[in-house]
Amino acid sequence: MFGLFSKSKHSSQSGFDYQSLGTDMHSHLLPGIDDGSPSLEVSLELIRGMAALGYKKLITTPHIMWDMYKNTPAIINEKLGELQTAVSQEGLDITIAAAAEYFLDEYVEQLLRNKEPLLTLDGKLVLVEFSLAFPAHGLKDILFEMQMQGYVPVIAHPERYVYLENTKDFYDELKDIGCLFQLNLLSLGNHYGKSVNQLAHYLIKKDYYNFIGTDLHHTRHLTALRQMHMDNALKNLLHSGLIRNAAL
Repeated sequence: MFGLFSKSKHSSQSGFDYQSLGTDMHSHLLPGIDDGSPSLEVSLELIRGMAALGYKKLITTPHIMWDMYKNTPAIINEKLGELQTAVSQEGLDITIAAAAEYFLDEYVEQLLRNKEPLLTLDGKLVLVEFSLAFPAHGLKDILFEMQMQGYVPVIAHPERYVYLENTKDFYDELKDIGCLFQLNLLSLGNHYGKSVNQLAHYLIKKDYYNFIGTDLHHTRHLTALRQMHMDNALKNLLHSGLIRNAAL
């Protein structure tokens, strides 16, 4: 565990060794299908940067948000194949896989009604998100149906739902029904603002996080990851034994 903070060639300026996480399980690296990488060239630039940080595996998670990004398993797998080929041709020593970040809306409800298989991080783990602006209607019903079908919802960046600042018991309810939580690393800096930072620290103190992701979209995120500040809260989280990235 002490390797997490060693000054290896994969350490950021703060001394955090990303290689010890092993896998990043939240990013937007498939070219041209959501608000992440716009091209294969940019995807390769970002992947080279992640490999240099020390990651050995990237599970990229394009949005499935039907009002904006009408991605399907067929679209995602086709783009994944193109990216894997390009990574291999580049000779990069990193594994690229894909799942999805499902926005919990009527489309996902329809997928569940039709028993359509969902793209998973591993086994039955499904990365999900909901509105960053206002509470989601029917959220618990969708999560319950997912669980009834054997899936385990992983709530993406719960600290970014800042409207929950005054109703933090909702986090307790999500944990009580069996949801897992994923922290965005950059939430611990100033990247998303003070409120997000405070909620991230609150959830760390509650021992609620199970995964850590970059949510990498572009080179600005990569630059911020290179400059990541290692605070005591993150150290404690990594020492807690709760983080499951290495198992993916």
